[in-house]
Amino acid sequence: MQKLTPFLISCLLVFGVAACDNASKTSESAPAPNEAPTAPSAQTTQAAQEDAQSEVRRRQLDADIRAREQRNNVTGGDTDRAASDLASQVRSKLEANIPKGQLTVNATDDGSVTVSGTVNNQQELAKIERLAKEIKGVKTVVVKATIAPPKQ
Repeated sequence: MQKLTPFLISCLLVFGVAACDNASKTSESAPAPNEAPTAPSAQTTQAAQEDAQSEVRRRQLDADIRAREQRNNVTGGDTDRAASDLASQVRSKLEANIPKGQLTVNATDDGSVTVSGTVNNQQELAKIERLAKEIKGVKTVVVKATIAPPKQ
């Protein structure tokens, strides 16, 4: 027993030294700590914007919203919803149905939602309140958005 204890302690020390080795464990493509991030190219930005506005993305967002609603119905969480959850769901619904709008969503715990920002036309502006009220837990919607046609 007296020989076993020093052996176990030395094994732990050797293991600790190996585990605390200070070698870099990040990938080569990771940015260096002092390296400034570079802006994406115009093509990358355009591709990301097209993906965000695609029909597939809208269907994914709608499916996510339906799944959240189903979870809330099962867990009983549909009566008292957190403001951040309401804001997130309304934001997703608006992004899916008004893809070129630049909207911000704020919600309170009592179910009041305020939507601010800009949309491209009157039809999109008229959709905001209806879409927001489709989310369970939203009681009132205040629309402070304005119409601002896209810049060419």
